[in-house]
Amino acid sequence: MCEIIDKKILHENLKQIVVKAPLIAKHANPGQFVIVMADEKGERIPITIADYDREEGTITLIFLEIGTSTKKLGSLEVGDKLYSLCGPLGNPSKIEKFGTVVCVGGGVGVASLYPIVRALKREGNRVISILGARTKSLLIMEKEISNYSDELMIATDDGSKGKKGFVTDVLRELIESGERIDHVIAVGPIPMMKAVSELTKKYRIKTTVSLNPIMVCGMGMCGACRVRVGKEIKFACVDGPEFDGHKVDFDNLMKRNQRFVEEEGISLVRYLDTQWKGEV
Repeated sequence: MCEIIDKKILHENLKQIVVKAPLIAKHANPGQFVIVMADEKGERIPITIADYDREEGTITLIFLEIGTSTKKLGSLEVGDKLYSLCGPLGNPSKIEKFGTVVCVGGGVGVASLYPIVRALKREGNRVISILGARTKSLLIMEKEISNYSDELMIATDDGSKGKKGFVTDVLRELIESGERIDHVIAVGPIPMMKAVSELTKKYRIKTTVSLNPIMVCGMGMCGACRVRVGKEIKFACVDGPEFDGHKVDFDNLMKRNQRFVEEEGISLVRYLDTQWKGEV
């Protein structure tokens, strides 16, 4: 099992793979993730499940090739098998009838948002989705999310589609328009989730964020994914990955995620060098 049965290049280093994983597909729910190893020397990396098909026994993963491990994963083709795939992990998203829910997604985080949007709509919520990217070509799952949204709004940094600016600009305008918002869910880059949470806190709108700290085991044993939430230390893998955005210490999270930047850079240079020499 764990065979890649479909692969798409969404944009340059942005890849989508569909993996045969019947047991994971059977138990997967919105908001959960898997731990992936591309090969026996690869590190364990968490990737949120972008979609799952219980009948076909497949899960969809979308990821950006940034470091050695994601580049190894991106080099695999249809017919190749993952060395290891563990999941579903983490607590599922809390899905209930909130009323009007604004779902904010940025970058690759949009993929994680899709199952949540779908589940919220099926539960009877009014769903407003706000998607953001640096430029139009980097927007993903726009059609899929639109199918389950009452309204879809777009923001791009360069103005190539939708509003020029950030998702927070769109969210601010929505709030100030008088739209009643019962809940906000944000998934994406840490600075984006921080900005969304700071904005909604001013208006006392309950906000949930999905955190993406450095993670190793994914089962609460190693402690690598610890985050500060209020006055407590939580493990994102078993206590999350979703938390109250108004209580998360985003500054601490950003510092922790930068801890191994130098080592990651060295690893990538070595990997690319061996690729160039034809050793891998």
